[in-house]
Amino acid sequence: MVYLDYNATTPVLPEALEAFRRAATEAFGNPGSGHAAGRRAREVLEEARRQVADLLGAQPEEIIFVSGGTEANNLALMGVALSRGSGHILVSRIEHPSVLEPALRLLEQGFSVDFLPVDGQGYVDPEEVRRRLKPETILVSVMLANNETGALQPVAEIARICREAGVLFHTDAAQAVGKIPVSVSLGVDLLTLAGHKMYAPKGIGALYVRRGIALSRIMHGAGQERGLRPGTEPVPLCAALGAAAEFALLDLPAEAERQKALREYLWEGLQEIEPQVVRHGDPDRTLPNTLSVAFPGRAASEILSRAEGLCASTGAACHDRRKALSHVLSAMGVPPELAQGTIRFSLGRFTTREDLDRALDLLNEALR
Repeated sequence: MVYLDYNATTPVLPEALEAFRRAATEAFGNPGSGHAAGRRAREVLEEARRQVADLLGAQPEEIIFVSGGTEANNLALMGVALSRGSGHILVSRIEHPSVLEPALRLLEQGFSVDFLPVDGQGYVDPEEVRRRLKPETILVSVMLANNETGALQPVAEIARICREAGVLFHTDAAQAVGKIPVSVSLGVDLLTLAGHKMYAPKGIGALYVRRGIALSRIMHGAGQERGLRPGTEPVPLCAALGAAAEFALLDLPAEAERQKALREYLWEGLQEIEPQVVRHGDPDRTLPNTLSVAFPGRAASEILSRAEGLCASTGAACHDRRKALSHVLSAMGVPPELAQGTIRFSLGRFTTREDLDRALDLLNEALR
């Protein structure tokens, strides 16, 4: 098997797995309990919070543990909207469904919602954000890195425009954290990360909430996580996320460069076996691990079904069971015949050049 679908999910790091095991056996208490077992669990939980905060350049008290990126995005959008009661919200057309669906729900509830367009390479124009801001705008949400194309949005510039206008800015950074250096110094007010995109287990994520930002809870229960995420904290999962965050800090820039070199090696190989192949996006403004390409006149699903043993995605994995064209490629104006032939290859820490050679052999056979 050749696994080139790291944007869908990542394998769990041994360091994260060991942190999970240790916490599950040595810190099994309820962190809300006052006895020794509870205090030990609380220590492990707060250490994990510090590790995640360090990765983002944030303060530990600004990190809220949640079940993953979907919950974090829902909490960011719904939490801001419910705390304000009314207002105008801006999101881009290429957001993950966990941003688009809450935005549509808020539209149904009487909020005003606009959807920002992207250009042919999949990028939001910051000046378009400025033009669409209104006196009643309460939130702008633009993802840092797109899950399908890897396009890196001009988040720092958008954040500055929002700050000048007194508007809160949220970025879904689930696809970026752990792949490139990401810091809240970008100027964001809220930031989403997902554990399983950065070599931690599924079922854990976090929302950065800048100090002083008021959110309404969207779940109701006890007072855990500043009252924003009720329920006994999953200490082993938090510990695993903390370990993955700490590991990422060790070599992130160097690992990003390694993956970028491998990505370009794959692109060159694809051009050799299929000269008509089309690349989506700007390689200089794309995640170092992500290559989205289209094979004109071909069906991506058929190519991958013939390339047995090659794991990649026809667009976003979240939509693989549906035949509808990718909303991201549609927003970019990609013709249907190219969208149908689009495959996303996403590399990771365990990808080698030998993996890519094998992938190219499988694709060559499939295309022939």
